[in-house]
Amino acid sequence: MDINTLAEISGNINSVGYGLAAIGPGIGIGIAGGKTVEAIARQPELAGRLQTTFFLAVAFTEALALIGLAAGFIFQ
Repeated sequence: MDINTLAEISGNINSVGYGLAAIGPGIGIGIAGGKTVEAIARQPELAGRLQTTFFLAVAFTEALALIGLAAGFIFQ
């Protein structure tokens, strides 16, 4: 194998790694969204506060995806 082939394999592995890293935040947002809808259905008068909390949870969860993307570039 020459060095170019190894670089291509490494790039493909990084892509797979980021794809796997994106699964966690996707699951986290799905759970947070489902629980927020459930909470609003139980207590509609708290919808505004729950929506704010949900957006904060989404922001923190998406930060994990961005960290995973950055780590792929850093450790390349």
